[in-house]
Amino acid sequence: MAAKNDIKKKFRGILDPVVGFLSFLGVSPLGVTVAGAVLSVFGAVLVARGSLLWGGIVLIVSGICDTLDGSLARRENRVTQFGAFIDSTIDRITEIAYFGALVFYFLGLGPGYRIVIFFVLMALAGSFLTSYARARAEGLGLECTVGWLERPERVTLLVLGLLFGRVTLVIVILFLAVLTVYTFMQRVLHVRRLTLERNR
Repeated sequence: MAAKNDIKKKFRGILDPVVGFLSFLGVSPLGVTVAGAVLSVFGAVLVARGSLLWGGIVLIVSGICDTLDGSLARRENRVTQFGAFIDSTIDRITEIAYFGALVFYFLGLGPGYRIVIFFVLMALAGSFLTSYARARAEGLGLECTVGWLERPERVTLLVLGLLFGRVTLVIVILFLAVLTVYTFMQRVLHVRRLTLERNR
């Protein structure tokens, strides 16, 4: 977990000049968030049309926006609960858009890819359950950031699959399907342990 945090800090440090420039221009954190959402939908359309490479590139840019908005909000002391809510909501929209686009893409390749579509839907369900488990646990006052595959890892794998073509993408989808469900189970067991300890 510490290694993940170190990577996040280094990445944010690299983007500091961009954050400073956006602040100088007067761009709002919400504006960056909305831009990321629009980009993610556009990228999903590209994927649905078969432009995997460009869809992956747009997803990278969208992911950068997802980092910039938080950094910009912290820089300008504009961190709000509503901003955090919108940010999380946009994350879910991005996942729906891209996984939905993958369903359309593989549907267009014929009946031989039906099993892949099943795993795409499984990956989407696992992603949502993983995020929901954390949100519900935190709503109960419990920390729940455990698990192999959080959103940054999911996005990174999906980007790699899109950039390297169909065969790699299918392999990535299989990994996502299995590991997102596994991560969800890790969080369920983690919350169970915490609640048992709390009730002793």
